[in-house]
Amino acid sequence: MITKKDIRKYSLEQRLNLSDVIAEDFNGRLLDNACRLNYEGVRRLHIFLPISEKKEVDTWPLAHWLRQQHPEIQLVLSKADMKTGDMYHYAWNVNTILVKNRFGIPEPQGGTEVAPAELDLVFVPLLAFDRQGHRVGYGKGMYDRFLHQCRQDVRTVGLSLFGPVDQITDTDTWDIPLQTVVTPDLIYQFKQP
Repeated sequence: MITKKDIRKYSLEQRLNLSDVIAEDFNGRLLDNACRLNYEGVRRLHIFLPISEKKEVDTWPLAHWLRQQHPEIQLVLSKADMKTGDMYHYAWNVNTILVKNRFGIPEPQGGTEVAPAELDLVFVPLLAFDRQGHRVGYGKGMYDRFLHQCRQDVRTVGLSLFGPVDQITDTDTWDIPLQTVVTPDLIYQFKQP
């Protein structure tokens, strides 16, 4: 049986082995697809910034596009407490100071706090996802805990440079499946129970 740990290791290696040219192409096509999503009714949107050393999806151009095309949407970023696994969320404005934490994640250094229940859409980082919308992250469970704090009608959108694996078999009861995953080639929609 292939476990999350196996998928995590393979997916990270797959991403790290991308050449800069191919990574740029994948990110550009993923951005085009993310721009096709419906943002109607979204007032507060949570976005993550990439760990560039791990070749995460480059969300900087998406954030720029959202600011240009949807100035009515308040972007929100997280700051994580790695000891407790808690995430704190802040409005991201042009004057927000960002500092990379020890894991290479650009984080806000404070500002106006935003409660998870105020979010309408959350972009979710991932290493892999399957055909049912389950995801594999880095294994700390921080995003699942965060998503449990959001409203039941929050929209969850994963961003992935690769298509799905067939199935993640060792999911946990607290794992929250994604509703949508955007890749360079397709936008996947998943029915939730």
